[in-house]
Parts: sequence; structure tokens; C-alpha cells
Amino acid sequence: MADTTAELEALLMERSLTDPQLQAAAETAPDFRILPEASVIKIGGQSVIDRGRAAVYPLVDEIVSARKAHKMLIGTGAGTRARHLYSIAAGLNLPAGVLSQLGASVADQNAAMLGQLLAKHGISAVDGAGLSAVPLYLAEVNAVVFSGMPPYGLWMRPAAQGVIPPYRTDAGCFLLAEQFGCKAMIYVKDENGLYTANPKTAKDATFIPKISVDEMKEKGLQDSILEFPVLDLLKAARHARQVQIVNGLVPGNLTRALAGEHVGTIITAN
Repeated sequence: MADTTAELEALLMERSLTDPQLQAAAETAPDFRILPEASVIKIGGQSVIDRGRAAVYPLVDEIVSARKAHKMLIGTGAGTRARHLYSIAAGLNLPAGVLSQLGASVADQNAAMLGQLLAKHGISAVDGAGLSAVPLYLAEVNAVVFSGMPPYGLWMRPAAQGVIPPYRTDAGCFLLAEQFGCKAMIYVKDENGLYTANPKTAKDATFIPKISVDEMKEKGLQDSILEFPVLDLLKAARHARQVQIVNGLVPGNLTRALAGEHVGTIITAN
């Protein structure tokens, strides 16, 4: 390790950060998992939170019960209000970075509301620099709430087409799971998982219990239940090598997924 570290340090002093030999040396460095016992849960904005108390209250009860046995980082989506903002901002010819800030404001609101509902159980919502306190929250109450929008803001990478931010709350939650080295990434939606078509509009849609990123792209399903960039992030990840999509409107599904059961759809990197 000493030789590898010395070689890497020398390369860092002498080479461009995109140098192939430097990147190869950096690849050999161990990647420390910060929160390997925690799971990241993404609560859909449009699919769950926008449905109001009928959908949210049972999920809150399930989270409170599940935290007795599981550590959870609970991210929130943006949902319908963000789509309305995107429509107005795009009509005003504003760039992706501005739309990213607007979408983040709605995800922040959803995190604040979910945090207030969980407050009496000692579960708090954190943002920005507050993420540094996540280990303390997990040690004390096994759960914490955060806004799922990645904090790119004006630094958002523009999409190949249009101005809708390509990295939104699905991607933000995944990135947190990957960077913290968490053991699971679970998306809570309003469908049982991935289908061959939109089950809300296609009666002949077939449920897919497990699939790889490459298979999804081959079938043209890359943007059917998760944001498209999530698949590329999954493919390149070191720790979060699969994600799971469950129907949060069915009581018990989240608890089963946290326990490692194959409920819903699992999407794998390979």
C-alpha cells in the first residue's frame, strides 16, 4: 500500500487529473464505506407525497416501525408542483440550472413536511451541511429525512435535449447511497415495479421482477420508472450495484424490501 500511495502522490503532483496512468493508480486505492449498515429510501413526490394523507400516513407508520430494526436515510421527490414549475420556467426560456433550483425547492418542501410528520418520533429533516450530522441521527433514532434533489443548482449539467434537469431526485438519492456506501437503495413508487410498458395506460404491460441495466436499454425501458441517468450511475457505481423499486401504497412492501426480500423490481448493474 505504501508503494501504491507514493506512486499515486507522485502522479498527482506531475500529471493531469485525467491522465490514464493516474486514474489507474487512483482506482487501486480502497474506497471506504461510510454507512454500510444504512439503506437509502426515496419516497416519490408525484407517486406518494402528492396523494396526501391517504398514502403518506400509512407509510409514516411503516417507517416508524421499521426503524426499530433498520437504519434509513429517507429522501423525498419533488412531484407535480415541480413539473408545473418546470413548465413555466421552460416557457420563459430559462436554463437547466434555474429549473434545477426550482425543482429543489419543491423537494425541500416535501422533506420539511415529511420531517414534521416524523418529528414526534425523533426523526428530523436535514439539508446541506446538516448531512454531516447523519451518522449521529442514525445512531440515536435510526432514521433521517433529506431532500432528494442533488445540490447542483446553476451547475447542473444540461441535458442533451431540452432544459429539464437530467439529474433529479432519483439520481440525487442514488448518489447519496453510493457515496455513503450504503447497503441498499430502495425507490418507493406507486407501481409494483418495472413493466414492459406504462401499466397506467397499457393493459398488456408485463411485470418485470428483475433486469439488468443493459437489458433495460436493449428493451428501450431506460426511462420507464427511473430517471435515465440513474442507470448510467448504477453501471459505474462501486457500492450501490443494484436498486429496488417497490409499491409504497401496499402496506408492508417497504419493510420487506428493507429486510432483503425480493419484492417489486430489482435492477442490477450487471
